[in-house]
Amino acid sequence: MQQPAEDTSRIASSASKVSIAVMCSRVLGLVREQAFAIMFGAGFAFDSFVVAFRIPNLLRDLFGEGALSAAFVTVFSDYDETRGREATWKLAGNVIVFVTILLSFITLLGILFADKIVLTLVDADFEKIPDKVALTHLLTMIMFPFLLFISLSAVVMGILNTKGRFFIPALASSFFNLGSIIGGVTLAFLLGENGQPSIVGMAIGTLIGGMLQLGGQLPSLFRTDFTFMPRLDLKDPGLHRILKLMAPAVFGLAALQINVFINTYFASSLQEGSISWLNYAFRFFQFPVGVFGVAISVAALPLLSRQAATKDFTRLKETFTSSLTLAFSLTIPATVGLILLADPIIRIIFEHGNFSAADTFKTAEALRFYALGLFAYASVKVMVPVFYALDDTRYPVVGSFLAVAANILIILLTITSLQHKAMALSISGAMTANFLFLGVILYWKLEGFSLSYLATGLGKVLAAAIVMGIYLNMMGAVLLWWMQKGFFYELLGIIFFVATGAAVYGITLYLVRLQEFKMLVDKMLGKVK
Repeated sequence: MQQPAEDTSRIASSASKVSIAVMCSRVLGLVREQAFAIMFGAGFAFDSFVVAFRIPNLLRDLFGEGALSAAFVTVFSDYDETRGREATWKLAGNVIVFVTILLSFITLLGILFADKIVLTLVDADFEKIPDKVALTHLLTMIMFPFLLFISLSAVVMGILNTKGRFFIPALASSFFNLGSIIGGVTLAFLLGENGQPSIVGMAIGTLIGGMLQLGGQLPSLFRTDFTFMPRLDLKDPGLHRILKLMAPAVFGLAALQINVFINTYFASSLQEGSISWLNYAFRFFQFPVGVFGVAISVAALPLLSRQAATKDFTRLKETFTSSLTLAFSLTIPATVGLILLADPIIRIIFEHGNFSAADTFKTAEALRFYALGLFAYASVKVMVPVFYALDDTRYPVVGSFLAVAANILIILLTITSLQHKAMALSISGAMTANFLFLGVILYWKLEGFSLSYLATGLGKVLAAAIVMGIYLNMMGAVLLWWMQKGFFYELLGIIFFVATGAAVYGITLYLVRLQEFKMLVDKMLGKVK
């Protein structure tokens, strides 16, 4: 199959912008996690923070950056393409007012019933530590308003993406991390010096970050032809269409977060620190997911929506297969690298202050199991927007239920032998099951797409990843010897191994002529220049 170069180039160009912005955000996110590791290690305070943040973070995926964002972009793109300027901005104004009222109400309920929410999240062993439950309750109340800021931010991001502006929306989460780091750490020190729990400062920092994530996008929004037309029309067909897409997608796009919610419950019954180890590993796992999977998904969705609106299903299928091939080319080598280099990477990033060598070992174990599902996680991020473009979100719902069932089954079968690692393995297994199911359904709904093109691309990717893996494995003894010289040498060693491993992979893939990867590299080099 000959892919249309124009669409592939457009996705590669947009994805390169988003990747660079997301990389900045993820680096700052790792700095944020480093601050937590240094100040709190893995245990009492950070376990409480992770549990408290779980609910607003889950609701963010349900109402904010997940379902709402994808549904809004789909409908907004259609209006922008076919309805004219006034109708488009009226829809945006109606959605903004509706979301503000609805989520303010949900936030108020969350604060009022925070104690009951916490008790449903944790195991009986967690509840046996009264001070820990009380602290988690307090942190939950503080962080619940984060939901409102992040959801409005998702609407603004959808508008900007539809208007072809990808960099600033992707960079917005950098503003969140900066607010969390600067505001949170400052308040943590001030509260600690005054006899208050330092972790409360980090919770307030999360709110500051949420406000900055919204505010950081507003200048770019007003540089478009945006006109705010505030109104509340519950009969608006555009709003109904968004809600119709969101309703099933609340489950379809939130399968991972629902599973993480379940895993938090199981992990709370294990050795203290298990929740923290899983969280640190998952945060690092999100780095390649955001840089690769989310970037491609964000770049492809407006294009897919326009192709669906104009009934150009031939190009839609080609856009999808090209996007999926690009996701494979980026996530499969990342999986190999994470499995081989998990220990030194975690040690360099987190093993400071209260984060011990034992914490490094446990976190690296979890990271390896998370890495097994990286390709599936990123691929689902690419697949689900296709269902949005087709105005059919029923099947992602079914896929999410399959993922939840697979998650629970894997935990029950492995938790005794693998302990905290069982939760990481279950996430990978669940996302793989979801990926396979959605792939089969899309092939049926689209009346086929080029499996030979996908297989050829996957073969090239696997060949290049094997070459990279052989190189890293052969050089492993050198890395171990070099790292024993001290932290600075270890840091230089990891940078050298990651850079040279990526170079070996990239050169190999370039030589075997994978079109999507070649275009992405050319576009990213162009942006750097």
